[in-house]
Amino acid sequence: MTRTYTFDPLPEPVVGPGEFVFAAVGLAHGHIHGMVEQLIDAGATLALVHDDDPAKVADFLERFPQARAAASEQEVLRDPEVQLVASASIANQRAPLGVRVLDAGKDFFADKPAITTIDDLTAARDAVARTGRTFAVYYGERVHSEAAILAGQLIDQGAIGTVLQVASFGPHRIGAGRPDWFYDPEQYGGIICDIGSHNFEQMLYYTGATDGEIVSSTVANYAHRETPGLQDFGDAHVVLNNGTTGYVRVDWFTPAGLDVFGDGRTVLLGTDGYIELRKYTDITTDNGGGQVLLVNHDGQFRFDATGKTGFPFFGQLIRDCLDRTEHAMTQEHAFTAAELSIIAQRDARVLAG
Repeated sequence: MTRTYTFDPLPEPVVGPGEFVFAAVGLAHGHIHGMVEQLIDAGATLALVHDDDPAKVADFLERFPQARAAASEQEVLRDPEVQLVASASIANQRAPLGVRVLDAGKDFFADKPAITTIDDLTAARDAVARTGRTFAVYYGERVHSEAAILAGQLIDQGAIGTVLQVASFGPHRIGAGRPDWFYDPEQYGGIICDIGSHNFEQMLYYTGATDGEIVSSTVANYAHRETPGLQDFGDAHVVLNNGTTGYVRVDWFTPAGLDVFGDGRTVLLGTDGYIELRKYTDITTDNGGGQVLLVNHDGQFRFDATGKTGFPFFGQLIRDCLDRTEHAMTQEHAFTAAELSIIAQRDARVLAG
């Protein structure tokens, strides 16, 4: 008899209007729009926005006219109604901002990479311990991907037994109009710290590990010598503390013939089967992204995750901030994923460039 799988109900708003008020500070990366949209969909109320670039604020307000432009970061931090600050500022500015937000008595939600150095990680850990507040991270390739969420639900149902390895691939396209900070490794954190942070989080999540050791890592600038600060390739091999392993490869080599920014894929090997996630595209087909392929002792299965799971992380985060719980993601999990990416980046062997 072929086994059937069930999936959690689609998430609904967890608060009503005005019950959870948040602001956006730092609009350097477009991820802020997805972060804000999902918080609003979960019931949160957007009140304020601030960035030093008036053009970015204007664009943001066009998309979210319910917000009001704040004159300064301090105006946001001093506002007693604001409970959480979301940010996609320049990468190396996110952790220092987060410390200021926590010290102001508010929770913080940063785009990845939320932290780019060990010193900033230590400061963030200290701020959480000092204030009791949450420093959350938007690891969007899992928490904002229905394919990734559906895969987690399959694993919870024993679809592939015990997960042994997570191999993930994060190709991206550089495109035109990237800002100067994108080419400065001190500001963007390096390719493994930046893009790869998504993947370290997935390794921990799918395997159930709580820590790991970087066995090897490499970075290179193979083909973009006109921008020497850019790393266009990186990879890392990790042994996790429960005996499982992980591998990540990230790059900026998406060819022009692909109609999405990158063919991001993840392969989850288990004792009783494997799962492949084709998150953004299923090349040469009309299937689109969100594809989850499962092979186990019962057979071969394909699931289109689109519209099946929603994004429960955001409502869970809101409730965690209100209830002082850790259902969306534990603080240690968020920090450990950041730490692994920082160490892999710091210790990487430079192959070219």
